[in-house]
Amino acid sequence: MEAKRGRPRNVETQNAILTASYDLLLESGFEMVTVEKIAERAKVSKATIYKWWPNKAAVVMDGFLFAASARLPVPDTGAVFSDVLIHASNVVRFLTSPEGRVIRELVGQGQFDEGLAEAYRTRYFGPRRIEAGSLLERGIQRGELKKDLDIGLAIDLIYGPFFYRLLITGEELTEAYVRQLVTAAFDGIRANEGG
Repeated sequence: MEAKRGRPRNVETQNAILTASYDLLLESGFEMVTVEKIAERAKVSKATIYKWWPNKAAVVMDGFLFAASARLPVPDTGAVFSDVLIHASNVVRFLTSPEGRVIRELVGQGQFDEGLAEAYRTRYFGPRRIEAGSLLERGIQRGELKKDLDIGLAIDLIYGPFFYRLLITGEELTEAYVRQLVTAAFDGIRANEGG
């Protein structure tokens, strides 16, 4: 039976491609991964990959996220401080894991590859910002955070220092640091008592 153009992705084939791209990324690093190698490992044609992804960067990022998505659940404890602390701790645990090393590499390579930079911004960092924003939005709705809170600024305030340490200073990212950072940020964004 001939395949129809535009039909939905075959889940088994898609998973094989994503797994192959992730395995190659961990084994060789982004620069050494090619669409040809992904196709060979997944036992599909390059045309199949290009039918679903515009370039290597997109399929590699999706493979990375496919493997990593279960590591970053979005908490809902009923208290915004706890939710953000759990979420931030999960992000840091992931960033400091062997898989998280890949994010550092992708950010570094993205300085020279605009397609890769766009892929990690839209596929990795964009969704993480949306998750963090939803936690803060719930806190505003429950009256735990300032009504006029600039959510984007609050996300930068809480999560930005992780990447500063990770990519610039090389200082250790510890659970104690995460708690101290989130506590300090909440001193500035928490709703005032009594109104």
